[in-house]
Amino acid sequence: MLLCIDVGNSQIFGGVYDGDCLKTTFRRTSSVRASSDEFGMFFRSALRENGIDPALIRMAAICSVVPDVVHSLRSCFRKYFGFDPFLLQPGTKTGLKIRYRNPLEVGADKIANAIGAVVRYPDRNLIIVDFGTATTLCAVTRSQEYLGGVILPGIHASMAMLGSKTARLPVVEIARPQQVLGRSAVESIQSGLYYGALETVRALAALIVREQFAEDPPLVIGTGGFGTLFQQERLFDFFVPDLPLIGLRRAVELSTTSRAGSQPEADPA
Repeated sequence: MLLCIDVGNSQIFGGVYDGDCLKTTFRRTSSVRASSDEFGMFFRSALRENGIDPALIRMAAICSVVPDVVHSLRSCFRKYFGFDPFLLQPGTKTGLKIRYRNPLEVGADKIANAIGAVVRYPDRNLIIVDFGTATTLCAVTRSQEYLGGVILPGIHASMAMLGSKTARLPVVEIARPQQVLGRSAVESIQSGLYYGALETVRALAALIVREQFAEDPPLVIGTGGFGTLFQQERLFDFFVPDLPLIGLRRAVELSTTSRAGSQPEADPA
């Protein structure tokens, strides 16, 4: 079995594959840094709670936008699972053509999402919207060119900013309000957060289509923890919560194939 782990600034999102089948998923906050032992105990506990024997995990794949947890995660898998994990990083075989001026600047989470979207929806132009700590939009062509993206503050980060920078505005639950015009401070903030994020993403996606895909409209794929809030808004063609896990699994396959293909042939007898 393969354990896939997407490490974001707010959460760790994990899932276990048995072949092509995603058996289970789980989440953990990543705002508090953990030691290798704490990670090891958490993963083993999360696996058991979901009915999976930790001894059946043969490999782990990690994409992380939090560099200072990578060492702890590597040590965790060496100690508790007995192998070195696969890390999605610059130089990894992905099947994508990165068109960033500096390809090293593209976050591992965005690469995992792009790979996952290409796997799930091949031969299509794609816009990938990820509602995480940051809200991001990425454009990928049907020929697997990663054209670039847009990064803006996520809905939770926007709420935290309001709470920390204003004296009288309360911290609120992030929820879909019944109407745009709020009739209390809480409702007004919820409306601003929700509809501000919704309409910003809708407008940005339309601009990307006009700029890059006017002759060949893309599919819009949603993912990310806060993306579920917007499923009823016809913002996405498809919502795929496990998109980065799909991408990680495919990256492992590509890496394994690449290593196998690079083995020298045996001399003929």
